[in-house]
Amino acid sequence: MSRRRHESDEPVQPVPELTELKLFVPDDLYRAFQRCVWIIVNETGRDQPDIMREVVHDFLVKHGC
Repeated sequence: MSRRRHESDEPVQPVPELTELKLFVPDDLYRAFQRCVWIIVNETGRDQPDIMREVVHDFLVKHGC
């Protein structure tokens, strides 16, 4: 596992290795997703992989998977 440090002074948390997930979506949804991730990165300072992990996690929880 790799390690990451958050913006706050919290202790370093272990981060699981990530695997690529390929999705096929219409161009407008792709652009909206990229724009949304970019906004979150700039507003929070979090990194893209962390935000993408959260999006997939939220989707799975929402659908009871």
